[in-house]
Amino acid sequence: MSRITIYDTTLRDGSQTEGIAFTLSDKLKITTKLDEIGIHYIEGGWPGSNPKDKAYFKEVRKKKLKSATVAAFGSTRRAKTKASQDTNLQELVKSQTEVITIFGKTWDLHITDVIKTSLSENLKMITDSIKFLKKKKKKVFYDAEHFFDGYKANPEYALTTLCAAQDAGADCIILCDTNGGTLPREVKNIVLAIKDKLDAPLGIHAHDDLGVGVANSIAAIEAGCVHVQGTFNGLGERCGNADLCTIIGILHTKMKQKSIPDKSISKLMEASYFISEISNFKLADNAAFVGHSAFAHKGGVHIDAMIKNPLAYEHIDPAVVGNHRRFVTSELAGKMPIVLKARQIDVTLDKKSPEAKKLLKELQEKEHSGYQFEAADASFELFVKRSLKKYKPFFTLEGFKTTSEKRFDGHVFAEASVRVNVDGQSKFSASDGNGPVEALDNALRKVLKKFYPRLEEMHLTDYKVRVLDTTAGTAAKVRVLIESQDNTGSWTTVGVHENIIEASWEALTDSIEYKLLKDQKK
Repeated sequence: MSRITIYDTTLRDGSQTEGIAFTLSDKLKITTKLDEIGIHYIEGGWPGSNPKDKAYFKEVRKKKLKSATVAAFGSTRRAKTKASQDTNLQELVKSQTEVITIFGKTWDLHITDVIKTSLSENLKMITDSIKFLKKKKKKVFYDAEHFFDGYKANPEYALTTLCAAQDAGADCIILCDTNGGTLPREVKNIVLAIKDKLDAPLGIHAHDDLGVGVANSIAAIEAGCVHVQGTFNGLGERCGNADLCTIIGILHTKMKQKSIPDKSISKLMEASYFISEISNFKLADNAAFVGHSAFAHKGGVHIDAMIKNPLAYEHIDPAVVGNHRRFVTSELAGKMPIVLKARQIDVTLDKKSPEAKKLLKELQEKEHSGYQFEAADASFELFVKRSLKKYKPFFTLEGFKTTSEKRFDGHVFAEASVRVNVDGQSKFSASDGNGPVEALDNALRKVLKKFYPRLEEMHLTDYKVRVLDTTAGTAAKVRVLIESQDNTGSWTTVGVHENIIEASWEALTDSIEYKLLKDQKK
């Protein structure tokens, strides 16, 4: 069975995600990570569109990539322009990449209504552009933009555009569902209908506007495509692109189809979180294969079954993709999750032991007072370790103070001072922030980074507050959940108190303690 070629377009299509703006440094870091796990092609961007992408291709030439080939992206020549004089094609050649990917029109609607030229001129644009690049000794991938919509509207002409690309020398023809509106059965049937009419290898580029980008990619591969394009974590314009994490996971675990090296599959989750970090774009907890909750189990029935046989509620061993099994703990789950957590920290704890009963009682008391450990796995681990005397705090609080101020010009800000003790040393720090929690976070990190530099790697990704007893009004207890993330994963901590600052402080310090504890295990 042939290997499926993986073509990543996170740096180009992924950068079109609303709210994402990669710096040059970001793009180079992502390139290195994708190369490390064996991605075959990395689309670096469009050198003719902006100075940043042009600078990227200059800088990436200095890197010694282990396995990946960088591709430059652009379009066919403009209508009624010679390919040799087209500035876009000239910039593609100047990028000095071995591979160049260009897109052209296959949907007659786009030709007549958007670029406003004739169907015959469009064929010349495709042919001339590919021939020009082939004369420059480039490997050319041709993206047939809007192919599936074009085929459904005018199958004869859409196929003619592919034949033009093939005859001009395209090394691979990629069928694009650019609007993301095609169903998997349509994709499969169309690929099957055309593949015997072409000799060039076929690829698939699917968008996720119907939520079936991955399904469309798999359907195309089943029908004969040997090249698949997508982005890590499904980044992309509108609803995003097909998620390569999921596609690679399915190829290796379900279809037994080779893509990236086998040894790299276990690095899939790490790469996913790394790119999430660089993107500053939270990875969905329920993301297939790599999500924080992908192998999480809650409730006695599921947990009991999992202990007897993991196949009962898991479709693969999570370690295959670098993830891990989690037993979500709550007062409903009984003593078994506590026993399993203890086992994870090398503590043998019998389900019927006094320690297990004590932990369950403490857990029930804490949940009765408002704690919710099922959504705060990191705080639960710290709770178990503290109770079993298997944990030494990395710092202790000597005191903190916060103030908030609104000035006459309407500017609102907060200041915080923190004094902590680390290894017998009393240290003080102060900082400001948009609110008291951010000010506390900044002040605490400021003093702790001197002792624990790796705190630079983590940041808070979510902050939730819930009032637990609305009848108590402003005196009610609140529960604060803080989600944190570094370049290898995410974790959640909880704090409960009548004072929102104290509840936030508890969740905040737990998040930092957990990061330090996590790093200590490495």
